[in-house]
Amino acid sequence: MGVTMALCLVAGFGLGWLADRPGHTFPTFALVGLALGVVAAVLFVRRQFKRYL
Repeated sequence: MGVTMALCLVAGFGLGWLADRPGHTFPTFALVGLALGVVAAVLFVRRQFKRYL
């Protein structure tokens, strides 16, 4: 579970960073991607814990 959460965060930030490179707008899409990675990680954890409730 921890690896999946970390991958969600890294993938979100990485895709945002790649989107920022052509336009030289570094923190904008990197932060949006990181936020989307956090949302994906939370949804993953919620889905995993929902099985046991």
